[in-house]
Amino acid sequence: MVTLSIEALRIDLGGRAILHGIDAEMRSGSLVGVIGPNGAGKSTLARAVTGLLRSSSGRVAIDGTNVRAFSPADLGRRIAYLPQGQTVHWPLTAERLVALGRLPHLAPFSAMARADRDAVERAMARADIGGLRDRVVTELSGGERARVLIARALAAEAPVLVVDEPLAALDPGHQLELMDLMRAEAEAGTLVLLILHDLAMAARFCDRLLLLHQGRLIADGDPGAVLIPEYLSDCYNIRAWTGTIEGQAVVLPIERSSPPGAAKLR
Repeated sequence: MVTLSIEALRIDLGGRAILHGIDAEMRSGSLVGVIGPNGAGKSTLARAVTGLLRSSSGRVAIDGTNVRAFSPADLGRRIAYLPQGQTVHWPLTAERLVALGRLPHLAPFSAMARADRDAVERAMARADIGGLRDRVVTELSGGERARVLIARALAAEAPVLVVDEPLAALDPGHQLELMDLMRAEAEAGTLVLLILHDLAMAARFCDRLLLLHQGRLIADGDPGAVLIPEYLSDCYNIRAWTGTIEGQAVVLPIERSSPPGAAKLR
């Protein structure tokens, strides 16, 4: 069991506040979606959670210890992170790239042990990329490459998994497959923090949503309590249809509810 605590977190970048006093606590076995319009601070929050950004005030802690107190290897064993839009420059095979997810577990210049190889195999199976094992990653399609990168994050077998915008390069079928995978990871005991733009996927798969707007946490709760007309209008400037189809939650944007920049929340 792991607890991730975000406590009065403020992040300043370039002389301005990007996040203002964010508070949230998350535990193992949850799929938590972070949503909000462009520029809301979602990716900044992901980078702060993974220790890549120093807070101006407040902190992020794992089981009570500030994430910045851990060595990079120790933190890498606790939090696996897949940033958005990651480009692969080296012509590695998919299997070799997935194996890089085991680096936090290895001593410098050491070879992978049997446990590491087994972790790589499990990650490749969960991401369904066994057929890509010997393919060069730079020659894969965007969707195939995205799945390989997900497998690399899974190979760390960290108790916390942070994934930023993983659906962008995937077709609808693979989007559903990836969200099923994230749901399965949470049900297996991992704390999954997922940055999303797709409100329908957030409504259907997430246990809990954090809605950010202009760097502030506007709402925190189950999808039904967060994806309500008031928040959709004030934060996204949209009017949307919400309901269920075949028992699945659906959010369908219909139109802009006000001119861009007219959001009321500050």
